[in-house]
Amino acid sequence: MTAQILDGKAASAAIKAELADRVAALKEKGVTPGIATVLVGADPASQLYVGMKHKQSVAIGMNSIQRELPADATQAEVEALIDELNADETCHGYIVQLPLPKHLDTDAILERIDPAKDADGLHPTNLGRLVLNVNAPIATPLPCTPRGVIELLVRGGYDLGGKHVVVVGRGVTIGRPMGLLLTRRDVNATVTQVHTGTPDMAPYLRQADVIVAGAGVKHLIRAADVKPGAAVLDVGVTRETDAETGRSKVYGDVHPDVAEVAGFVSPNPGGVGPMTVALLMTNVVEAAERSVA
Repeated sequence: MTAQILDGKAASAAIKAELADRVAALKEKGVTPGIATVLVGADPASQLYVGMKHKQSVAIGMNSIQRELPADATQAEVEALIDELNADETCHGYIVQLPLPKHLDTDAILERIDPAKDADGLHPTNLGRLVLNVNAPIATPLPCTPRGVIELLVRGGYDLGGKHVVVVGRGVTIGRPMGLLLTRRDVNATVTQVHTGTPDMAPYLRQADVIVAGAGVKHLIRAADVKPGAAVLDVGVTRETDAETGRSKVYGDVHPDVAEVAGFVSPNPGGVGPMTVALLMTNVVEAAERSVA
């Protein structure tokens, strides 16, 4: 068996084309969706990521606002910038790029974001609303990466209804909110969650129709752990320095041999990553649409 590739680049391109039409419709009503990024310090990886978000949002007609502070910025200075964006009517959603310098209180800064402008969908208020809302339509920002996982499967022709999904990992970005989205009635999956503290996760993995691997452990999931025909989505990231080139190399949680057993596989990179950025922009466009509803 050779797995069908769940191509995040192609799916995200389709989403961005749809968003471009929605942005154009908003502009006809006098509203340009504004997405902002807050970067504290000059971490090269963060600069690259913020630059990519800026380029992609501008390409679909959004107003991209880049705000930067030096690495030695104080807690008060960062919070003042957050307050400024909260009050800025041209900004419909924004993110604070992580990690922040260690002297800053990250939780306090993230909780200061206006929940309506929470482009990542990870503000405690929005996660709480997701916990409470199982049946009704969602009118608040959703966690980008879990939403991207579901969107990638749906656009790949996979029906999650009634499927058993094993989520590997318990982090706030993917592991914890993933189950909240999957068990909503409009998705209707059954979820088991395992993590690096699970003594033996293999029996759970072998029962899964879908595996979402987000533990951040290189090649944690092997072919022997996967039920034939299962869908396996690789979300974890491990960076190692290549001994020959000296360059940083990215590895996922899923070993390449899984493709010989699985029915569907998302590559890493190139799978869920592009979807996360596309759904980030979706959250902001949806916020702009709510502002004129």
